[in-house]
Amino acid sequence: MDFALSEEHKMLQTTVRDFASDKLAQVADELDRKQEFAWDNFKMMAEMGLLGLGITLEYGGSGGDELSIALAMEEIARACASTADILDAHLCLCAAPVYRYGTEEQKKKYLPALVKGEKVGAHAITESEAGSDVSRVRMTAVKDGDSYILNGTKIFITNGDVCDILLVFANIPELGGRGMTAFIVEAGTPGYSKGKKYDKLGMRAATNADQVFEDCRIPVANRLGDEGRGMRIFLDTIDHGRIGIAAQALGIARAALERATEYAKQRQQFGAPIASFQAIGWRLADVFTELEAARLLLYQAAWLADQGQPFRTQAAMAKLCATELAMRATTLGIQVFGGYGYMMDSPMQRYFRDAKLTEIYEGTSEVQRMIISGALFR
Repeated sequence: MDFALSEEHKMLQTTVRDFASDKLAQVADELDRKQEFAWDNFKMMAEMGLLGLGITLEYGGSGGDELSIALAMEEIARACASTADILDAHLCLCAAPVYRYGTEEQKKKYLPALVKGEKVGAHAITESEAGSDVSRVRMTAVKDGDSYILNGTKIFITNGDVCDILLVFANIPELGGRGMTAFIVEAGTPGYSKGKKYDKLGMRAATNADQVFEDCRIPVANRLGDEGRGMRIFLDTIDHGRIGIAAQALGIARAALERATEYAKQRQQFGAPIASFQAIGWRLADVFTELEAARLLLYQAAWLADQGQPFRTQAAMAKLCATELAMRATTLGIQVFGGYGYMMDSPMQRYFRDAKLTEIYEGTSEVQRMIISGALFR
């Protein structure tokens, strides 16, 4: 059993860590305050080839595997979780499913622009009545000759206010309960518009907006996969995506632990650094231990995915473990910083706000427990 990263993975990890520390961390607080899409970060990631991880050179990608994406995502989230969220929505939820399920024509048409950062990608399934239960999607796609007519509204869509290419899921009414189908929609298509932009608690530079479809006509050539295969495409995409969210959560937890540890060594109370008190040191030790355990779960899920083996349960375990750890780590970080930790100029408040989202999107903690318990009792 080999727990060592390959030389290629180590090189990627070091390169992204240096980039994130030198470029992303310096602007993370400012981007959070402005609550605007992190365009400069997006363009820099494109220049480094990060938008094409896991996609072959044939389509302009950078190659690599699921573990490569996880390594990059953790390092980026450690510096700026908003930027990691942008990468997840663009690469894992939009470009990757086009790569896995698209026709040759679709891959050649859309992937080069996505991996070069010429176009911003997004993924739209959530509706007001369809969150954890995506079977309740009410958006419709009605066949009309060589086109489909889309009607409905998607909410909370990451990159939604700036996206150029949107992977959207709708039901074909005549197929009944098995009608979920995926479509690629381009910005500027008549009948498709961007709706309300959201004021978010965390990851505020990864902007979210509604997507509105009113008699939006798209060609059959823009359907991703066969009719009625949308649920399978979604579930596979979200399983891969959960590996990325687990990596995001690890990055946030790691940042919080590093800052809290540094502060605990410097902060003096009762004539000694607070790190010397068991009440502080042992709790930080717990987070350190759980961080390493969560990383092993993450690597296992990524390895299984790369081997073509079933990984859904392991991805759910990794996401559950890492995201709940991120909340514990950031809550402890605020406690270690004391009164200063509660101030908005503390580094901990952003980590805390960002961490909460990881427990919610791409499947809440409750959904992960449903998946895990389903495997346990199967």
